[in-house]
Amino acid sequence: MNQVQLGKQLKVSCEACSLSELCLSRGLTVEQMNRIDEFIERPRKIEGNKQIFQPGDKFYGFYAVRTGGVKTYLTKKTGEQQILGFHLPGEIFGLDGMEHDAHRCYASTMDVTSYCVLPFERLDELCEVFPDFRKQIYKLMGHELNCDHSHQLLLGQQTAHERLATFLLNISSRFAHRGFSASSFMLPMSRHDIACYLGIAVETVSRLFKSFQEQGIVKINRKQVDILQMDKLNSMVANCEESDVN
Repeated sequence: MNQVQLGKQLKVSCEACSLSELCLSRGLTVEQMNRIDEFIERPRKIEGNKQIFQPGDKFYGFYAVRTGGVKTYLTKKTGEQQILGFHLPGEIFGLDGMEHDAHRCYASTMDVTSYCVLPFERLDELCEVFPDFRKQIYKLMGHELNCDHSHQLLLGQQTAHERLATFLLNISSRFAHRGFSASSFMLPMSRHDIACYLGIAVETVSRLFKSFQEQGIVKINRKQVDILQMDKLNSMVANCEESDVN
């Protein structure tokens, strides 16, 4: 794909975007999407493993992944990362900067990634004109809180094999929500990132993947995952109160 073709692809409006039902414009009318589209900044396309923002950077607005993937994380004194979340196409990130007008975590691309930005300074104006958009913002904030709660439950109450099973089911449902296969997908994150997110050693992640594969539950080929027995994955987390983590 040449630069002209890429530019045309990334300049798709909110109305025409295939992710509009998953993003900031979800549930809005064509008129409302067109108005919001006037304030959306696009495209932003960067290579993998590049920082988008870091702690202390001024909060600019809401970020929406269009292609690729983004991880948000903190760093420990040892330099090790604690992954807070993985953000797939159609998902929002950057809300951590709202409270103090500055970001408190890092955001980095996991692959070649493009994203849109809605400047926060335009938010009040849009919410004043379109009350439905304010409701959408509230829902996004509520979703972030629920994801945080789910992640805390995962780290605090689940065993290692339950954590990995929950993780795979979550990624599966998110891909399915985007119209892709729920049972065959490519993981955008590394095993090291998965380990940092789940709070277990990377060796444990590799061992569990091998165990799942030997049991015929999944088939793994590098980052390609094929879930062969979805019911067995579900049975692993049947006793957990919450399995939908982000």
